[in-house]
Amino acid sequence: MMKKPRERIFKYISGLLANKNCHLYSVNGVEDHLHIVTHIHPMIALAPLIKDIKISCNSFINQEELIPNFNGWQDGYGAFTYSYDAVPNLVRYVQNQEAHHGSISFEEEYRGLLEEHGVEYDEKYLF
Repeated sequence: MMKKPRERIFKYISGLLANKNCHLYSVNGVEDHLHIVTHIHPMIALAPLIKDIKISCNSFINQEELIPNFNGWQDGYGAFTYSYDAVPNLVRYVQNQEAHHGSISFEEEYRGLLEEHGVEYDEKYLF
């Protein structure tokens, strides 16, 4: 039986991270964004890793025709660090994305993360 497109994409991301010696704890998302909880290997830089994920997944999605009319990923991304002790809570949070976004929008979620981490931002650059 063929896996759902989301499951195939998440499995693909898991393989990409494993090939870069990163440990994936969880990946999940909704139609307009996804969350990845991972340990990044010390020799891996974040920006090239995100670029690789986006480019590789874009090709995979289009070659496998997983998402009709997929136009690629957004230009930006957000990345936040947490202590190792926070991993179980982060994994639960990511696994419950569908329910979470029934009550809060992506925009509200992202602003909350920026504020939680003390990141100053200008609204005109967010979305």
